Amino acid sequence: MNIATSIVTGQQASADIAKAAVSNAMIKADLSIANSVLLLLSSEFASNPLPAIKAAAKAANCTQVMGCSATGIFTEDDWVVDAPAVAAMVFGGKVSLSLPQVNLSKLPLLTLSAPNAINTTWLSHHIRYGGVSGDATGRGPFSVWQNAKGNVTGHIEAHVIGAEIATGVSHGLKLLTEARRVTHSEQFDILLLDTHNPIKLLEKAWKSHHRQKAPIPSHRIMALYADSKEAIQNGDFHQTPVISCNEDPASVTLAQKIPEGKFLSWAVRDINIAQIDLKNTIQTLKNRLNAKPDFGLLFSCMGRGPYFYEGLDLDLAVIKSALPDMPLLGFYGNGEIAHIGHSNQLLPYSAVLSLFSTQKP
Repeated sequence: MNIATSIVTGQQASADIAKAAVSNAMIKADLSIANSVLLLLSSEFASNPLPAIKAAAKAANCTQVMGCSATGIFTEDDWVVDAPAVAAMVFGGKVSLSLPQVNLSKLPLLTLSAPNAINTTWLSHHIRYGGVSGDATGRGPFSVWQNAKGNVTGHIEAHVIGAEIATGVSHGLKLLTEARRVTHSEQFDILLLDTHNPIKLLEKAWKSHHRQKAPIPSHRIMALYADSKEAIQNGDFHQTPVISCNEDPASVTLAQKIPEGKFLSWAVRDINIAQIDLKNTIQTLKNRLNAKPDFGLLFSCMGRGPYFYEGLDLDLAVIKSALPDMPLLGFYGNGEIAHIGHSNQLLPYSAVLSLFSTQKP
């Protein structure tokens, strides 16, 4: 199969790293000319990414180089955070990245976007999967690129042609409470769930879950909301982080406004559940493809990778165990994009996995 990845680190951001990453991938894929390259640069390249992009294009002998910058990047072989690094996936044979075309409109769009380039109108157009780029400095001229050059619009998209695709989401959440109707909310504050104090419901659920006296870890608590209890139970929900628990008045402040009438459940981001969830997601995607996955893309939150798993990326370990030797490329971003239910969502603290097979079932 003419698809392969490589990741290379260096002492400083340089075009040589990009050249080495693409050249290594080309050798592994047995290619002299690539159809396309998906190129990821660490944030150290943010001030001047163009030389690295051009070096990647030259090493691949093609101009269809697409990608973004991110604080952390990875392949199936390794992950890198806070160091100059380049990761690349090269495509050969019948598989390539194609700019959006009318005759391919039913195919999902691989989507990469800068944080400030997202709007609901654009996000809702077509079925999408991907991630939000970003770097620690924000001082670069652009953070996404296509056709071997920077894109100042802040978002890019492409079809992966020549392969079947299946995409799924691992939220890594454990429900703490049953869904209750939001009966009183003001702006970002939840004041009543049915007739209950939202803080007391959350405190009671957390004590039952943790079984030890410990403060509620607000950074791990998520509010799941939907139009019905059944939707939450079926995984067709939106989610938003908790900002604070307020004693006076008794309320919980969320990162998004949730209107009265919606149903809400409290959930916690859990390390063990996250791994089980990802294993189940992989099996679901394999069943949907009904063929052996040939390569994969993973878009993971910075809060889901090694910072969540205490210095390890157990998500990568799960994927490598379930799909050994499968080329995989991805990054830790500022948000994940996936089609859930009937709409595209911008997700927090999640992992969006896409598996591809070149063998039609």
